Amino acid sequence: MESLYDPKGNQNILDRIDQLNPMTLSQWGVMTVSQMMQHCQEPIKMAFGILHVKPHWKSYFFASSYRKKLNSAKLFHKDQSTIQEFIIKYEPKFDVAKDGLKALVATFAKDGHAAIKATRHPLLGEMTYAEWDILQWKHLDYHLKQFGV
Repeated sequence: MESLYDPKGNQNILDRIDQLNPMTLSQWGVMTVSQMMQHCQEPIKMAFGILHVKPHWKSYFFASSYRKKLNSAKLFHKDQSTIQEFIIKYEPKFDVAKDGLKALVATFAKDGHAAIKATRHPLLGEMTYAEWDILQWKHLDYHLKQFGV
Protein backbone atom coordinates (compact mmCIF):
# COMPACT_ATOMS: atom_id res chain seq x y z
CA MET A 1 0.00 0.00 0.00
CA GLU A 2 1.16 3.51 -0.74
CA SER A 3 1.78 6.23 1.83
CA LEU A 4 0.56 9.82 1.83
CA TYR A 5 3.76 10.77 3.66
CA ASP A 6 5.80 9.54 0.68
CA PRO A 7 6.01 12.17 -2.08
CA LYS A 8 5.45 9.57 -4.82
CA GLY A 9 2.42 7.97 -3.12
CA ASN A 10 1.04 11.41 -2.33
CA GLN A 11 1.43 12.53 -5.94
CA ASN A 12 -0.38 9.40 -7.13
CA ILE A 13 -3.43 10.39 -5.06
CA LEU A 14 -3.19 14.01 -6.26
CA ASP A 15 -3.03 12.81 -9.89
CA ARG A 16 -6.15 10.71 -9.37
CA ILE A 17 -7.97 13.71 -7.86
CA ASP A 18 -6.95 15.74 -10.91
CA GLN A 19 -8.75 13.23 -13.15
CA LEU A 20 -12.09 14.20 -11.58
CA ASN A 21 -14.35 16.75 -13.25
CA PRO A 22 -17.77 18.17 -12.33
CA MET A 23 -19.49 15.57 -14.52
CA THR A 24 -17.73 12.52 -13.02
CA LEU A 25 -20.39 10.08 -11.84
CA SER A 26 -20.33 7.73 -8.89
CA GLN A 27 -20.19 3.99 -9.57
CA TRP A 28 -22.00 3.36 -6.27
CA GLY A 29 -23.43 5.41 -3.41
CA VAL A 30 -25.34 8.68 -3.41
CA MET A 31 -22.68 11.41 -3.20
CA THR A 32 -21.84 13.73 -6.05
CA VAL A 33 -18.18 14.18 -6.93
CA SER A 34 -18.09 17.55 -5.12
CA GLN A 35 -19.68 16.07 -2.00
CA MET A 36 -17.15 13.22 -2.08
CA MET A 37 -14.19 15.60 -2.24
CA GLN A 38 -15.61 17.68 0.63
CA HIS A 39 -16.36 14.49 2.58
CA CYS A 40 -12.76 13.28 2.13
CA GLN A 41 -11.48 16.50 3.69
CA GLU A 42 -13.28 15.93 6.99
CA PRO A 43 -11.24 12.97 8.35
CA ILE A 44 -8.03 14.68 7.24
CA LYS A 45 -9.09 17.85 9.08
CA MET A 46 -9.74 15.67 12.11
CA ALA A 47 -6.25 14.13 11.89
CA PHE A 48 -4.75 17.61 11.54
CA GLY A 49 -6.62 18.85 14.62
CA ILE A 50 -8.81 21.27 12.64
CA LEU A 51 -12.05 19.34 13.20
CA HIS A 52 -12.96 17.83 16.55
CA VAL A 53 -15.37 14.89 16.77
CA LYS A 54 -16.49 13.39 20.07
CA PRO A 55 -15.58 9.73 20.63
CA HIS A 56 -18.32 7.30 19.64
CA TRP A 57 -19.47 4.89 22.35
CA LYS A 58 -18.41 1.96 20.13
CA SER A 59 -14.78 3.06 20.37
CA TYR A 60 -14.67 2.05 24.02
CA PHE A 61 -15.57 -1.55 23.14
CA PHE A 62 -14.42 -2.13 19.57
CA ALA A 63 -11.50 0.23 18.86
CA SER A 64 -8.81 -2.45 18.94
CA SER A 65 -10.73 -4.76 16.58
CA TYR A 66 -11.43 -1.82 14.24
CA ARG A 67 -7.72 -0.92 14.23
CA LYS A 68 -6.79 -4.55 13.56
CA LYS A 69 -8.99 -4.47 10.45
CA LEU A 70 -7.53 -1.12 9.46
CA ASN A 71 -3.99 -2.49 9.64
CA SER A 72 -4.84 -5.52 7.50
CA ALA A 73 -4.14 -5.54 3.77
CA LYS A 74 -7.86 -5.45 3.02
CA LEU A 75 -9.21 -2.29 1.46
CA PHE A 76 -12.54 -0.71 2.35
CA HIS A 77 -15.64 -2.36 0.90
CA LYS A 78 -18.56 -0.69 -0.86
CA ASP A 79 -21.30 1.02 1.12
CA GLN A 80 -19.43 1.38 4.40
CA SER A 81 -21.05 3.63 6.94
CA THR A 82 -19.49 6.93 7.93
CA ILE A 83 -19.28 9.17 10.96
CA GLN A 84 -22.26 11.56 10.97
CA GLU A 85 -20.00 14.62 11.10
CA PHE A 86 -18.47 13.60 7.75
CA ILE A 87 -21.76 13.49 5.83
CA ILE A 88 -22.02 16.38 3.36
CA LYS A 89 -25.66 17.34 2.80
CA TYR A 90 -25.08 20.38 0.58
CA GLU A 91 -23.55 20.69 -2.89
CA PRO A 92 -20.03 22.19 -2.57
CA LYS A 93 -18.49 24.16 -5.42
CA PHE A 94 -16.42 21.66 -7.41
CA ASP A 95 -13.22 23.73 -7.69
CA VAL A 96 -13.30 24.75 -4.03
CA ALA A 97 -13.78 21.13 -2.89
CA LYS A 98 -11.06 19.86 -5.24
CA ASP A 99 -8.51 22.53 -4.29
CA GLY A 100 -9.24 22.04 -0.59
CA LEU A 101 -8.78 18.28 -0.80
CA LYS A 102 -5.58 18.57 -2.81
CA ALA A 103 -4.11 21.06 -0.32
CA LEU A 104 -4.86 18.78 2.63
CA VAL A 105 -3.46 15.70 0.88
CA ALA A 106 -0.29 17.58 -0.11
CA THR A 107 0.25 18.53 3.55
CA PHE A 108 0.95 14.87 4.39
CA ALA A 109 4.03 14.82 2.14
CA LYS A 110 5.07 18.38 2.97
CA ASP A 111 4.80 18.24 6.77
CA GLY A 112 5.01 14.50 7.46
CA HIS A 113 4.15 13.36 10.96
CA ALA A 114 4.07 16.99 12.15
CA ALA A 115 0.79 17.43 10.26
CA ILE A 116 -0.99 14.99 12.59
CA LYS A 117 -2.26 16.76 15.70
CA ALA A 118 -4.96 14.31 16.81
CA THR A 119 -4.05 11.18 18.70
CA ARG A 120 -7.57 9.75 18.99
CA HIS A 121 -10.05 8.77 16.29
CA PRO A 122 -13.74 8.77 17.34
CA LEU A 123 -14.18 5.09 16.39
CA LEU A 124 -10.65 3.65 16.23
CA GLY A 125 -9.36 5.11 19.49
CA GLU A 126 -5.68 6.01 19.95
CA MET A 127 -3.88 6.10 16.60
CA THR A 128 -0.23 6.10 15.53
CA TYR A 129 1.12 8.26 12.70
CA ALA A 130 1.27 5.13 10.53
CA GLU A 131 -2.36 4.28 11.30
CA TRP A 132 -3.51 7.79 10.37
CA ASP A 133 -1.65 7.36 7.07
CA ILE A 134 -3.21 3.95 6.39
CA LEU A 135 -6.69 5.22 7.24
CA GLN A 136 -6.44 8.31 5.05
CA TRP A 137 -4.91 6.44 2.11
CA LYS A 138 -7.54 3.68 2.22
CA HIS A 139 -10.33 6.23 2.57
CA LEU A 140 -9.13 8.32 -0.38
CA ASP A 141 -8.49 5.23 -2.50
CA TYR A 142 -12.01 3.93 -1.73
CA HIS A 143 -13.70 7.15 -2.80
CA LEU A 144 -11.53 7.74 -5.84
CA LYS A 145 -12.40 4.21 -7.01
CA GLN A 146 -16.04 5.05 -6.31
CA PHE A 147 -15.69 7.76 -8.95
CA GLY A 148 -13.69 5.64 -11.40
CA VAL A 149 -10.20 7.03 -10.86
